[in-house]
Amino acid sequence: MRKTLDTLISWTGFIMAAVLLVAGGLLIYASNFVANNVQEQLSQQNIKMPAAAALETQAQKDALLQYAGQPMENGNQAKAFADHYILVHMNTQSNNKTYSEVSSEYMKAAKDPNADPKTVAALGELRQSLFMGNTLRGLLLNAYAFGTMGTIALYAGIAALIAAALLLVLAVLGLRHAKKADDDAVAATAAPQPVPTT
Repeated sequence: MRKTLDTLISWTGFIMAAVLLVAGGLLIYASNFVANNVQEQLSQQNIKMPAAAALETQAQKDALLQYAGQPMENGNQAKAFADHYILVHMNTQSNNKTYSEVSSEYMKAAKDPNADPKTVAALGELRQSLFMGNTLRGLLLNAYAFGTMGTIALYAGIAALIAAALLLVLAVLGLRHAKKADDDAVAATAAPQPVPTT
């Protein structure tokens, strides 16, 4: 009975190890695919991270100095550029107003026959600038999101491979234990039985 149980558990371990090996391989492949795709897409945009001299605030320096002057090639660079360079410039131009707020002001001013044409034109330019900034930020933050998913897939793949190796070791030990239990059972039945004395 013990041999059967050990053998069954061991073979279940082998099957789970095989599943984890396949899953780990696929996760690592997915991680490499995402990383290569993000790098390729960002490289094609030819975006260069701002030079150290262009960083004005301490928050910008903390986030961007490590990438200063480099070509943008990964999700972390994209997030830093989107949140600490583009967004800072957008907020400076708009006094921290969102695209939606500026667009509403522009639409209202454009419909007002008494509105100053220069004010309407300035709001229109600001609206367009914020729209383009938001669009670029969204695209860069998507690259960051995909890059993060790729990193998570890499760690999950490594964990799956480690778990598969552990299960393989345990399964082999389980089969060895099943053989030992079988040998012990055979030895116990073959041993001479003591003769009762009267």
